[in-house]
Amino acid sequence: MAFIALLVVGTYMAAGSMASGSGRGAVGLAKGAVPAQFQPLVQKWGNLCPAINPALLAAQLYQESGWNSKAESHAAAQGIAQFIPSTWATHGVDGDKDGDKDVWDPADAIPSAASYDCELAGYVDDVAGDQTDNMLAAYNAGAYRVIRAGGVPQISETQNYVKIIRGLEKSFAAPAGRVDPSQQAAGAISFAQEHLGEPYLWGGDGTPEDGGRFDCSGLTKAAYKSVDVELPRVANDQYNAGPHPSREELLPGDLVFFSDDLTNSRAIRHVGIYVGGGYMIDAPRTGAVIRFTPIDTPDYFGATRVTEDGAKALAAGLPNG
Repeated sequence: MAFIALLVVGTYMAAGSMASGSGRGAVGLAKGAVPAQFQPLVQKWGNLCPAINPALLAAQLYQESGWNSKAESHAAAQGIAQFIPSTWATHGVDGDKDGDKDVWDPADAIPSAASYDCELAGYVDDVAGDQTDNMLAAYNAGAYRVIRAGGVPQISETQNYVKIIRGLEKSFAAPAGRVDPSQQAAGAISFAQEHLGEPYLWGGDGTPEDGGRFDCSGLTKAAYKSVDVELPRVANDQYNAGPHPSREELLPGDLVFFSDDLTNSRAIRHVGIYVGGGYMIDAPRTGAVIRFTPIDTPDYFGATRVTEDGAKALAAGLPNG
């Protein structure tokens, strides 16, 4: 208990001593945030024009389809970038130069999304406000509505679309400097500490029906809910709830993730709450109990410093494809 108390105090001391802001510059992608098969396309085409960057393009594709290249919505939007057929017919490009524009092929659809973003940015270039916000609004509602409104139109779906993607952008970007510490971290650790020794339950959310038991992501979700931060239910979505500190920059309260595929955040299979000193609290597996355990294992994937904005963006609009 004293060990945890010192870590909790240390979290707030660190929060007070670290400089705020992460600086800007060339935007890279956070480790594994984009599935490996799409990462080169997103990195390349995310630099097509000043209105976009690779992290923004990644956030947009994630919100559109959750990286599902076969996604199809009730409105007949198709593929990883969710083009409706009429828009694809006009704005689809042959990104891989194979002589075929295929909305279901990410090698065409990802370049097409970037190209369409940049085209829309040009249409709304003279509109007041943030160019990237206006571009995203145009992607969702059409350039005419943005021009007529003089900015992001007062359409709730469009406003949420812009807010979600701008919020998730930081979750896909490689940090350009120090990542601000979470002010909720100590409370989340305290919650997890209270459940040490309790048996694991696959799918457990800690409800009375579950006997108060948790699985790994159920525990992390409940820990942050105890400090009024609403995380997604599954670990690979929780990875997108904030920026990604390096192993050397970990602070108590960061979520730490594990996977058998270290190139793809969608393959993450386990999560815990870092408590310092190379240890986390986690709910490991059936037959085990919530415990302290080291994080430095071969399947260590990376970490997320949960932010309220990142979590809210996920809660407001997980992939709809």
